[in-house]
Amino acid sequence: MPPKRPVVAPHLSPLTLGHLEPGSAADLQTGDDVEALEIEGVAVERLDLTGVTIRESRLVALAAGEAELRSARLLETRIERPNIPVLRGARGSWYDVVLEGGRIGASELYDSSWRSVHVVGCKLGYVNLRGAHLRDVMFTDCTIDELDLVQAKLDRVAFADTTVGRLDVREARLTDVDLRGAELDGIDGVASLRGATIDGHQLVRLAPLLAREVGLRVE
Repeated sequence: MPPKRPVVAPHLSPLTLGHLEPGSAADLQTGDDVEALEIEGVAVERLDLTGVTIRESRLVALAAGEAELRSARLLETRIERPNIPVLRGARGSWYDVVLEGGRIGASELYDSSWRSVHVVGCKLGYVNLRGAHLRDVMFTDCTIDELDLVQAKLDRVAFADTTVGRLDVREARLTDVDLRGAELDGIDGVASLRGATIDGHQLVRLAPLLAREVGLRVE
């Protein structure tokens, strides 16, 4: 039997921001691109950033009842302590992004492209990443109610000290996905877990689902 290939960890690029000019809520409400700004403490009912590019910026304590980020591009950006009940960010591109702390409720992020993204210490509700492509992504110390990865493609994605209430990977394609640091309460699509790494404890918990998937009767 050939030796097992070790799982490859996500390659996260260090995010170092240079000099940032102070910004305000107005900079997020013009519909223009945002570059090299530090914006802190914005509270609005609705934020529309559809199609906007946010580059080399830091957004701190952003509160919005709902945020529109459809087709938006986030490049080399830190988002810290957001409070957003509804986030619509389908078909967006997140490259070299750190999302740290805070709470986001329902997130529509389907058909998105994430590369070198680190999600740290966040409380997330329903996260819809259907059909998305995640490459070099890490979830650390997060609580996720439901993570929907149906038909998504994942390359080098890992979880550390993260709880996922329900994980849906039906028809997903996984390569170097490390689930050993995830507390998984339920999984849909166990047949699509090929390419993922789990530990022995998780295997015991998944055994009934795996048996049902292949038609085994356990007596």
